[in-house]
Amino acid sequence: MEEPEMQLKVKKVTDKFTESMYILANEPSVALYRLQEHVRRSLPELAQHKSDMQSWEEQSQGAIYTVEYACSAIKNMTDSSVYFKSIDGLLKQAIAMKDQLNAAQGRSSAAPHATSPPASS
Repeated sequence: MEEPEMQLKVKKVTDKFTESMYILANEPSVALYRLQEHVRRSLPELAQHKSDMQSWEEQSQGAIYTVEYACSAIKNMTDSSVYFKSIDGLLKQAIAMKDQLNAAQGRSSAAPHATSPPASS
C-alpha cells in the first residue's frame, strides 16, 4: 500500500519541481519581454519630450541673449549720461554765443543808421 502512495508523493514533488523549473526558466524572458513592451510604448513619448526640451532650451537661450543684450544697452546708456551732460553744456554755450552775436549784430546794424548824416539836397 505504500507503493502507490509513495508514487503519488513522488509525482507531486516532481510536478512541483518541473513547474518551478519552468517558471524559473521562463521568468527572465517574460521580464525582458515586459521591458521591451514598456520601452516600445514609452519611447515615442520620451522622444517627443526630449524634442520639446531641446526646443525650450533654444528658446530660453534666445531669451537669455536678448536680456543680456538689453542689460548691456541699458548699462551703456547710463554710462553715456556723462557725454549727454557735456553735450548739453556745449549746446547751452553755443546758444549763449549765438545770442551774443545776434545782440552784437543788432547794435552794429542799428548804430550806422542812427549816426549817419542826413542826405543833402
